[in-house]
Amino acid sequence: MTHIQLIQRNKLKSSFIMMMFIAFIVGASYLIAAGLQYDLSMVGVALIFSGLVSFSSYWWSDKLILSISKARPARREEFFDYYTVTENIVSGQRMPMPKLYVIDDTAMNAFATGRDPEHAVVCATTGLLSRLTRSEVEGVVAHELSHVQNYDIRLMSIVTVLVGMIALLSDWALRMTFWGNSGRSRDNDRDSGQLQAILAVAGIALALLSPLIAQIIQLSISRKREFLADASAVGMTRNPRGLAAALKKISSDLEPLEVANKATAHLYFSNPLKNTHSAVGWFAKLFSTHPPVAERIAALEKLA
Repeated sequence: MTHIQLIQRNKLKSSFIMMMFIAFIVGASYLIAAGLQYDLSMVGVALIFSGLVSFSSYWWSDKLILSISKARPARREEFFDYYTVTENIVSGQRMPMPKLYVIDDTAMNAFATGRDPEHAVVCATTGLLSRLTRSEVEGVVAHELSHVQNYDIRLMSIVTVLVGMIALLSDWALRMTFWGNSGRSRDNDRDSGQLQAILAVAGIALALLSPLIAQIIQLSISRKREFLADASAVGMTRNPRGLAAALKKISSDLEPLEVANKATAHLYFSNPLKNTHSAVGWFAKLFSTHPPVAERIAALEKLA
């Protein structure tokens, strides 16, 4: 697949995910309204709401993600290597200069976000910038800029916002189980006990299934993208050892990133949750959006 084809596929996939999100919300709203004999006008409200959320996830995803991550703009005089390696790479690739941000956290990680290369953001933790060498920082930044160049950032940012909304909606569905008769027609008051039971089952089902649906959406972002971004980064820097060394250091850092969550985890250079020391963590690896670090390092060493 050519680079142009990859970019086009990412754009189409972003549109497809937004349409599937709208279909999911409208479909779920219709089933609840019809099954519980609520006013079906709520389906129209759901359509408008999901459309607005989808548009917002496209247009303002970078600002939302930066806010969730508690990131701040990086100053050139404070993070000189961070700025200059980014400037060197974008100059060589003829890319627009992204906005640079930092997260004040000793954990080592980074991510890129934005809707296109003209509105891109690269963000790194202060722990990463203080503990990696210049060549290692260069490798990480090049990896993130590869996501920018390939339009991975649009897809990943949209998924982050929509996954978060699905989680909120599942919580809303659960809370509905505690509502009284509001929203029901008076003719159905005699059936309130039975309807309340159905509502409870529907709310619990949505609460249980929504996180799984959200995880499936995240897994639609193929792990192959990380390998591709690694390879593209080497093409930018001509230095596979720098990126491989950065991966080794970051993988050995067991400190989780406090501001990360399940909705944003797939954005990061490396898994920020670090929850791999239990049976639950082992099971979670099966659903990880990141390929094993050892495989990424091995692939880079073949390029050295």
